[in-house]
Amino acid sequence: MLIRPKAGILDPQGIAVERALPALGFEGVRNVHVGRLVELDVNDPGRLDEMCRRLLANPLVEDFEVLPADDPAAGRA
Repeated sequence: MLIRPKAGILDPQGIAVERALPALGFEGVRNVHVGRLVELDVNDPGRLDEMCRRLLANPLVEDFEVLPADDPAAGRA
């Protein structure tokens, strides 16, 4: 699952990263948002949405996306 702040929600981590990048020589970066990747092995993938809504994401301020295991965005860094 990829969990990130909803549009328009204050993202202090994103703001800190956006401010720090120019100090490191990385210019022209805007609209930085910091989210998180949650990796799970589950018996019933059909319940992933429910897991996110009830525990893993805060639906008031975060959006989430369930990514298949073979999706490159879900790959390890």
